[in-house]
Amino acid sequence: MGFPILSLMIALPLVAAFACLFAGDKGARWIALLVTFVDLALGLLLWNQYEIGGAQWQFTEHVALFGRFAWALGIDGIALLLIVLSVFLMPICIAASWEAIEKRVPEYMAAFLLMETLMIGVFAAQDLFLFYIFFEAGLIPMYLIIGIWGGADRIYASYKFFLYTLLGSVLMLIAMLWMVNEAGTTFIPTLMAYDFPPEAQTWLFLAFFASFAVKMPMWPVHTWLPDAHVQAPTAGSVILAGVLLKMGGYGFVRFSLPMFPVASAELMWLVMGLSMVAVVVTSLIALVQEDMKKLIAYSSVAHMAFVTIGLFAFNRQGLEGALMVMLGHGLVSGALFLCVGVIYDRMHTREISRYGGLSDNMPKYAMLFLLFTMASVGLPGTSNFVGEFLSLVGAYEISSWVGFVATTGVILGAAYMLYLYARIAYGSARSAEAATMPDLTAREMAILAPLAAATLWMGVYPESFLAPMRNDVGAILARLAPTAPHGDAKVVVGPVPAQASAHAEAHH
Repeated sequence: MGFPILSLMIALPLVAAFACLFAGDKGARWIALLVTFVDLALGLLLWNQYEIGGAQWQFTEHVALFGRFAWALGIDGIALLLIVLSVFLMPICIAASWEAIEKRVPEYMAAFLLMETLMIGVFAAQDLFLFYIFFEAGLIPMYLIIGIWGGADRIYASYKFFLYTLLGSVLMLIAMLWMVNEAGTTFIPTLMAYDFPPEAQTWLFLAFFASFAVKMPMWPVHTWLPDAHVQAPTAGSVILAGVLLKMGGYGFVRFSLPMFPVASAELMWLVMGLSMVAVVVTSLIALVQEDMKKLIAYSSVAHMAFVTIGLFAFNRQGLEGALMVMLGHGLVSGALFLCVGVIYDRMHTREISRYGGLSDNMPKYAMLFLLFTMASVGLPGTSNFVGEFLSLVGAYEISSWVGFVATTGVILGAAYMLYLYARIAYGSARSAEAATMPDLTAREMAILAPLAAATLWMGVYPESFLAPMRNDVGAILARLAPTAPHGDAKVVVGPVPAQASAHAEAHH
């Protein structure tokens, strides 16, 4: 394109974050909104200019800094979609915080803009240590957002979030140092094609797994997530569920699978086992929650288990399904947290038992909330259906038992989400306050409408999201092919091979 668009997208929010600190409350809000819209425009330009079927790495930039460390940026189709998701959610988060945040507004807006810089950096980095810096630095603004603007137990939740995610990452750094020493480069595309010794791969895989499993979060290291979600302000929950959880899945796709294919195959059942437990256990825990945010937080853990099941199915359906679940969940869980924020701003309680009958006095709200509830359940025609269906097909192909257990997660997901919706929107109002709450304002409508449109677009025309990632998924599968295990169920997709058809004719 002739100019460093990725560097520009990373630098803009960083400069704006400093500007916010010296502006007043009103100025900071407008600076943040304007800059996130500019980054969104650049993200859409990136998507428009991305050449599907072209070079694997596009928009590359490389400036040697010192030693082996370089400012190396570039994206493939997978990183492209995650960057677009990030820049799409950011203006929505700023708009959602417009009235809800009243104290220390400039610092709050600066923290969000810094977060945007670091999120784009994670997905665009092509240098191992550059990735690590962005990946770890992302903890700092989120820690501040939860710890300063969060709920009553915000200090406990922010410390727990910080310590959990930091501990796993220390092991990852040690593994990275060993890898650079072994391969003689910090360039991620080169490392993705490097064959590390099989005996070392297991240790490397486990070191990276420690970091990515906490970030996802996988069962049983998920306990920081419900606390963080419940205490975080609404926009903090949106960005935590929408983008930060996806960094774990992105890490598996970018590092664990292509760099350690032997270890990935050997430890596949560890990941599958933990994911199967997560799908069932966290769904059952979600079913008994009385706090709306906690219920949606546990549903996030269950949905992210679909991602790990799909990724470690070692087939195209599973991998593409996992990536689609990541994108769909980013939209839908963000939208659900915004829906909770709308009624929390009116009544200042998240207790499900205090609401009821909202479809009478808030019909627009009830309609949008129903759309996002159905999307979370995986209704055909909404974003999550495509990803969950592909993940289940991929899982079934590797093991019919994994497919069966994962499917129970879909059924339980329908149970807890519809139970939540019924108690909030139907029946009679349980308090006079709930019966008199006003419907969505124009600002709230403007926040939720783009998410509703994107959710339906993904469900109706998933090809626009599958097309950019297809070649990159193929490259990962080519790395995994020599070690990929054979499943107990074979699903024939596409034309039947000639020999199978000859065999069928002879039998006939």
